[in-house]
Amino acid sequence: MKRGIILSLVVIANLHAQEVLEDISVVEEGTTQVVKDIAGEELKSADLADALQKNVPSISMIRRSGIANDIILRGQKRDNINVTIDGAKIYGACPNRMDPPTSHLLTNTIDDVVVQEGPFDIEEFGVLSGSVKVKTKKPKKGLHGDLSLNGGSFDYKKASGTISGGSDKVRFLFSASSEEGGQYEDGDGRDFSEQLSDYTSSTASPTDDPFVYSNNNKNKDAFKKNMYMGKVFVNFTPNQELALSYTANRSDNILYPSTPMDAVYDDSDIFNLKYSLKNLSSYSKELNIQAYNSKVEHPMSTEFRKIGQTNYTTHRLTTDTKGLKVKNRFEALSQEITYGVEGSKRNWDGAYSKTNVATGVITQGIKSIDNVDTKNIGLFVKTKKTLENLDIEMGARYDKTNITTDSTTQQDNDYNGFSANIFANYHVDNNTKYFAGIGKSNRVPDARELYFRKNTKVIGSDQLKKTSNYEVDLGVEKSYDSGGVKVKTFYSKLKDYIYYNGSKKAHNFENIDASIYGAELSGYYMPTDEVYLSAGLAYKRGKKDTQPTGQTNDNLADITPLKLNLTASYDYDENGMVEASLVAVNRWDKIDSDNNEQELAGYGVVNLKTTRSFDNGLEFTLGVDNLFDKTYAVSNTYNDLTLIDGGTTMLMNEPGRYLYLNARYQF
Repeated sequence: MKRGIILSLVVIANLHAQEVLEDISVVEEGTTQVVKDIAGEELKSADLADALQKNVPSISMIRRSGIANDIILRGQKRDNINVTIDGAKIYGACPNRMDPPTSHLLTNTIDDVVVQEGPFDIEEFGVLSGSVKVKTKKPKKGLHGDLSLNGGSFDYKKASGTISGGSDKVRFLFSASSEEGGQYEDGDGRDFSEQLSDYTSSTASPTDDPFVYSNNNKNKDAFKKNMYMGKVFVNFTPNQELALSYTANRSDNILYPSTPMDAVYDDSDIFNLKYSLKNLSSYSKELNIQAYNSKVEHPMSTEFRKIGQTNYTTHRLTTDTKGLKVKNRFEALSQEITYGVEGSKRNWDGAYSKTNVATGVITQGIKSIDNVDTKNIGLFVKTKKTLENLDIEMGARYDKTNITTDSTTQQDNDYNGFSANIFANYHVDNNTKYFAGIGKSNRVPDARELYFRKNTKVIGSDQLKKTSNYEVDLGVEKSYDSGGVKVKTFYSKLKDYIYYNGSKKAHNFENIDASIYGAELSGYYMPTDEVYLSAGLAYKRGKKDTQPTGQTNDNLADITPLKLNLTASYDYDENGMVEASLVAVNRWDKIDSDNNEQELAGYGVVNLKTTRSFDNGLEFTLGVDNLFDKTYAVSNTYNDLTLIDGGTTMLMNEPGRYLYLNARYQF
């Protein structure tokens, strides 16, 4: 069964007819990958970052906690990659990335994730080096639903459910989930508190380091997270559809042991409205209007640490983003043309306070981000055209961005940017395709990089320039009767790259020039209808072309080493399968030691799972991750993050052997 599905998708990917095919998902196309059926396949936890790093060779994870982890795509992170949820943009409020965009929804609500590498998405503001488009479940006609219960090692518990239904005119969906987990143990059997205590006792800091967990909180659970999503789709006519959705995320008491603070809570709300009209005229095959509003509240504090037993510091931050996009698509001159306008406004605000535990008195402190507004307006146009065996896509975008702050000592900033790209696919025959792209894109600095204060220290640099990426991508794809292989490579030249300089005492962000290049090899093989094998190998290298002030190391930070993903699955009958996967990473020895990165040992982690479904709608999945209980770390200690530093910055180890069982009922 799986062989038929995979081969059908390969055939679809090689079609290059002029008409756009509706409702068809492609596994890979050029520099784009689609990670399908996240809700059905990623059952171990609700962390999207963990799911992506297992499935996409070019994505690595930055471990911060048991949940809410961040991603690196081709050596890029933070605002250098653009993340949207059903087309809506959401930003985290935490300047220390405790709440990255991927953390504001759970995997059980996600259908597909489209990962586009390179500067080739001109429809979104700020796509510098790639984009991640999360697509959540849509309501279906009739009545459908599922209920899932999950239990795992380290006291992990999760319950989720979705119900969907309706008619041709009106459809609805409601999904809810709740998960919680204790402090996981690494391969040496150490939980969060023990990792932190062992670190402080091995550094120059005293054993009773002020940032270890207090006696009352040493055994505290690592997190609790609830999420709710509701959708209503209304078809006024066969050519008109209104889609309304609301997503609420509520996370409490999330422990971040390698940082000085933990999150008291992370609350986010995403409101999304889409209105689409098809076949209005010969000049409008499809008109889409989207409006959204996303809000995040994030207070973090030292309350759970020894330093917070008498007085604890709280850093409260909020962010609010509003956006509007109007996009029209039509056909003319034997090509498909899409054009549109996008506008957005993001507010970011934050301040410190101190609480006296004995009296409960709260003393307000200084502002960390002084009520900053980032306003953008962008115009874009792109075309698709087929010339016999050649498919060509071209796009261009112009952005005007205004950033204002309430600070009386820091300046406002205005930025203008022009982005453009061209991407071509040449089909030698039905089985062989060459592709190439060249593009330029931009992104402006955010409020943290411009204005942020860490207590009384000014970290931001209010005269930063925007970053521009000039990139070339090349590749070849070959399909066979029972498999396929793909090779792609890229070279990225980053002009005025925004980089953190840990050697400076203040104004740590600087513009430098840098370059990143790499290659990726991927393929799959299906020797029988029951057996599926896949592999992906990704390599990248990053260099500083100009040096930050006072530094000499020319290695760019966050450039993860050679990574291998292997998967083998066997459908032993129509209702059952077993799967084994390997994630292996080379030694991380190309590091930016000037900015506190450390050499990390390589590792190889084996994961196993088996799934059995029944005719009555029940399905059970049993799995084990990190089968051999390895002790290892996936993310480094580049000091653009605030981490505990007692001479050598603390590393956060990954979970040890993790067993889980998921029971699911669908109707």
